[in-house]
Amino acid sequence: MNASRAEIAVVAVAELFRGDGEIVASPMGTIPSLGARLARLTFEPDLLLSDGEAYLVDTEDVVEGWQPFRKMLDTVVPHGRRHVVMGANQVDRYGNQNISAIGDHERPVKQLLGVRGAPGNTANHRTSYWVPRHSKRVFVDAVDVVSGVGYDNAAKAGLRFHDVHRVVTNLGVFDFATADHRMRAVSLHPGVTRDEVAEATSFEIELSGAGISREPTGDELRLIREVLDPQGSREKEVPS
Repeated sequence: MNASRAEIAVVAVAELFRGDGEIVASPMGTIPSLGARLARLTFEPDLLLSDGEAYLVDTEDVVEGWQPFRKMLDTVVPHGRRHVVMGANQVDRYGNQNISAIGDHERPVKQLLGVRGAPGNTANHRTSYWVPRHSKRVFVDAVDVVSGVGYDNAAKAGLRFHDVHRVVTNLGVFDFATADHRMRAVSLHPGVTRDEVAEATSFEIELSGAGISREPTGDELRLIREVLDPQGSREKEVPS
């Protein structure tokens, strides 16, 4: 089908929402947004998309409903009716995520966004991560600051609704469905080798059961190229 790596990633993100039904999707970034919209146009028609401010919108940004930020915090987030796809500057083997700072917290080498909504997201509803460049700088032994809560820290805190679902990168799709909730590869994108993933990850990662990420169908490819992203912005985030 001659799909690009970016288009494979869009489909992989869309698959994050399979089975979610009528919940709010909160994708952050170009490829996560394309993935959520693709899911809505194909296998998850009840998925709710937000403009990030006050409205629910369809895939063409036509307003479908009113949902200001306060209502999101009062009625959606605490009740698990949301699936957010966040970015990550660091992720460790248990799914702890850092978007706050690099280095010692008191005197960081680099100041980032701050923890933002990551703790609340990982404590209240399903959370996935998107990493456009899979590398040892991102996939680290231990994050410098815990922003999004991983499985080890969630167990210590006794979080009831913790659900770090998947991590999608330019190399593959990963989850934490092992006995001790360590990261494993679910699928590698076409052309990616296990050695390539191992060399780009600071910790040992389970690769033995990894399949191959699915390519877009003909209709999905048409939607990506002609409807959702005719400008080709996806290719800037994940160059072929």
